[in-house]
Amino acid sequence: MKRVTLSGLFLVMICSSYAQSFNTLPVNTQKPPLHGRHWMAITGKPLAATAGAMIFDRGGNAVDAACAMLAATCTMWDVLSWGGETQALIYNPNTKKVVAINALGVAPTGATVDFFRERGMKYPPEYGALAAVTPGTPGGLMTMLAEFGTLSLKEVLEPAIIMAEGYPIEAQTANSIERGKEMIRQWPYSKKVFLVHEGEEREAPSAGELFVQNDLLATLLKLVEAEERALNSGKSRKEAIYAAYDRFYKGDIAKEFVRGCSEQGGLITEKDMAEWEVKIEEPLMTTYKGIEVYKLQQWSQGPVMLQTLNILENFDLRSMGYNSTRYIHTIYQAMNLAYADRDFYYGDPAFPPEEPINGLLSKEYAKQRCKLISYDKNNADAAPGNPYLFEGKENPYLSLNGDITGRKMGVADEETLESFQMGTTSIEAADEDGWVVSVTPSGGWIPACIAGNTGVGMSQRMQSFVIDEEENPFNIVEPGKRPRVTLTPTLALKDGRPFLSFAKQGGDEQDQLLLQFFLNIVEFGMTVQEACEAPGFKSLQMYSSFGNHEKVPGGLVLNSAIPAWQRKELSQMGYKLTFQERTSGPVNAIGFDWKHGSFWGGSSNYGEDYGICW
Repeated sequence: MKRVTLSGLFLVMICSSYAQSFNTLPVNTQKPPLHGRHWMAITGKPLAATAGAMIFDRGGNAVDAACAMLAATCTMWDVLSWGGETQALIYNPNTKKVVAINALGVAPTGATVDFFRERGMKYPPEYGALAAVTPGTPGGLMTMLAEFGTLSLKEVLEPAIIMAEGYPIEAQTANSIERGKEMIRQWPYSKKVFLVHEGEEREAPSAGELFVQNDLLATLLKLVEAEERALNSGKSRKEAIYAAYDRFYKGDIAKEFVRGCSEQGGLITEKDMAEWEVKIEEPLMTTYKGIEVYKLQQWSQGPVMLQTLNILENFDLRSMGYNSTRYIHTIYQAMNLAYADRDFYYGDPAFPPEEPINGLLSKEYAKQRCKLISYDKNNADAAPGNPYLFEGKENPYLSLNGDITGRKMGVADEETLESFQMGTTSIEAADEDGWVVSVTPSGGWIPACIAGNTGVGMSQRMQSFVIDEEENPFNIVEPGKRPRVTLTPTLALKDGRPFLSFAKQGGDEQDQLLLQFFLNIVEFGMTVQEACEAPGFKSLQMYSSFGNHEKVPGGLVLNSAIPAWQRKELSQMGYKLTFQERTSGPVNAIGFDWKHGSFWGGSSNYGEDYGICW
């Protein structure tokens, strides 16, 4: 007899009531859904969400608010800092188009395959100045603000500036500093900022203690000063913001950043800073049952969700039942195939060779891939496919893309799980004029190496490169090149209008749980908050983008509530099971209720993610 979980049966029953108004039978959630009419601001920290609310209250649009939340989260070291990278999707209601912001840093001068091999490294390091790509977040913030915002940089940075003067630090960040203090102690500028009680038993600040960052404060004030000088000389709002941009990347801030980086063994030069620029790009898109889903280009892992949706469109997921054994197995196998392609074919499209992205996102390619799914066991040997056939081209890498068995396999221990779910934050904002923003910034997380007296923590994103062509010929480290990152905001349109804006923290698991969040709504009729809290599952079968780039063939992380009989079924299918009590994200999301002219906001029921609306 076919078994269906009670939750799965219930959700199948309510599917018929689903509509774009998100009306379903009432289900209790641990967090209440947000309902707003005029604007909505959601991000990883309550104080940062308040920063977004302050900007909305001053008449700013969703881009202004998103920039303020980004500045605040960086200042709070919410698993990222000012020297990291920013990726965003923006829906412009004037053009009715989605645009992508690529503010990912690049490998610096001297960051070559030979450089790392000569030092006995299989990958660039995880931490320290040598792990840093050029800082992207300041440029990304200022570009978004200049091109799509309405307020001044001074107005948008004001909450962050106040926080740099001293804010009551939260336990999560304070304890992260304490845990990382041995590494932090290696870097003089980091030690000065973070270890405020050096020599005492607890050297990090305590929760609630005012955390003062004088160097960062000076840097932010320099940006405002550059903007005001430009305005006083007759420059426009946009030109004045770019004057601040130039001061960061070409002026005295850049000089001090480079000096501090070099002093600590980093490779970033003044030329690297000056020549780096933000890219405003066309996003990639696929449709799933008529819904347009937008992701960043193949320098991120975003297209992997589009590939997986293309594969899953060939299955009747709803009939399987939510989180049934068959459902989990089917989703896992589809992800196996898409992530195998991600691991081998994704990279910076600005550098040769050219990625076969059109073939990868072909619906016909997806049909071919889904034929490889076994219905009774896990395929632990899932390998990259041949998307070149669907571009009418010869595949120059057939000798490589099935021969990657020499790469390191891991076990599903705590260290491996931590590698797969390396944290960042997410930012969602929307307003009544139609602007929608989804951002997944990251980099410069604690323990961070701070660049000189700037107060700016350097990125650790260089580790996402490879140095062996057999692993991925498109993602080999090279000066000026962007690494293939995990960061992946999402926008979805339905009937030509915004439908969902959603993103999450968590490294390689991001698109796995974002996929499930999306299916929770589209296939099972959940509201946004229900979908954010619904327990998901995670594959460890793709190669990690961090550390030693390990994978766990058959590794499956389940919610602890999964019953014993289902655990047995999945184990018999070849899965190596581990369990976590919370597996819902954390996802942050906004849904658009066009029937009632309002927003639905959702945020997973753990972590510090928080939203405010009006």
